[in-house]
Amino acid sequence: MKPLAITQGDPAGIGPEIVAKAFRDAPADLVGCFVVGDVATLRRAAQAIVRPGVPMVPVAQIAAPADVLDMPPRCVPVLQLPGIPGPQPWGQIGAAAGRAAADSVVWAARAALRGEVAGLVTGPLHKEALAAAGVAFPGHTELLQAEAVAHQGVSLAQMPVRMMLASDELRTVLVSIHMSLRDAIAAVTTDNVLQTLQITHAALVRSLGRAPRIAVAGLNPHAGEGGLFGNEEAEVIAPAIAAARAQQLDVQGPFAPDTVFMRARSTPHRAGEFDVVIAMYHDQGLIPVKYLGVDKGVNVTLGLPLVRTSPDHGTAFDIAGQGIADAASLIEAVRMARTLCG
Repeated sequence: MKPLAITQGDPAGIGPEIVAKAFRDAPADLVGCFVVGDVATLRRAAQAIVRPGVPMVPVAQIAAPADVLDMPPRCVPVLQLPGIPGPQPWGQIGAAAGRAAADSVVWAARAALRGEVAGLVTGPLHKEALAAAGVAFPGHTELLQAEAVAHQGVSLAQMPVRMMLASDELRTVLVSIHMSLRDAIAAVTTDNVLQTLQITHAALVRSLGRAPRIAVAGLNPHAGEGGLFGNEEAEVIAPAIAAARAQQLDVQGPFAPDTVFMRARSTPHRAGEFDVVIAMYHDQGLIPVKYLGVDKGVNVTLGLPLVRTSPDHGTAFDIAGQGIADAASLIEAVRMARTLCG
C-alpha cells in the first residue's frame, strides 16, 4: 500500500498539533502516513501537546515517502520541504504561514498526481493567510483543481470539482463552494446543478458500490412554495433533476431545505431516506453536517483524479498552541482517505 500524505496546514493554527495528536492517539490509523511540511514546526506542535503522564511524541525527518515503512508507532515522520517557512507565531495571520501551508499542499498534490502517494489529507489553512502569500486560490479545493488540470493538460471547465462534507450521519455536496452568497445564488443554474448531480453520482457509486439515493434541496424557503417565494426550483432546479433522471440517476426533489437534511440523516435507530443531499450553496449544506458534530465531519473533494480529504474545521487561531485542539476530525479524514484509496 502506498503512503498517505498529510499536509501540516497553517503553522500558526492548530493543524500541526492535531497531526501530532493523531499520530499519538490513533497509531493504528496512522500507519503508512507521513507529514509534508517543516520538521521544526511539527516538533513545536509535539511539544505543545505534552501533558503529565502522556508520552512525548517523537518527530523524525524522512527523505522519501517510502521511509514511513520503517517508522515505529506514535512517531511523526515529516518530509522536510526545501525553502518552506518554519514555525510562525501562534494565532497570527501571516504571508509566511500562508506560503508554508500552500507549499505543502502543492507538493502533496503533485506527488499524488504522479502516483507516488495514495492520496492526501490536508490540514486546515487560513484563507486570509493564503491571500497574503499571493496564492491565487481561495482554498484547498480550487488549488487542488488547478494542480490537477495543469498535470493533465486540460482546462478548468474540463475538470469540474465539488465539495462534499460527510459524517456517519449525513453527506452533503455543494453546487458552489467559496463565493459570496449573491454570486452563489447566481451560480444556481441548470447546468451547474446537473453537473453536481453527475459528479456526486459517479463518486458515490465508487465508494458505496451502488447507485446513491440523491436528494436535492431547494434554493428558496419551502423550496419556493409553488412560486410564491421564488421560481428557481421550477425553472432551474427541476429541469436539472429531470435531466439526471433521464440519465438513470436516482434523484428526488427539490425539497424544502429546512427539512431535507433531517430526512437524509442516518442514526443508530433510523436509516436516512437518502445517501446524500445536494445543497445549493456553502452554508446551506455545511451547517447541518457541522451541527451534528465537527469532530465527525470530513471534507472530501469530488471530481479530482486523486483522493483528498480534510477535517471539517478551520485553523482555530484562538486556541492554537495550547494543546487542547481535538484531532478526531483529522483521524476520521485519514480513515475516509484510506477507504477511498482502497
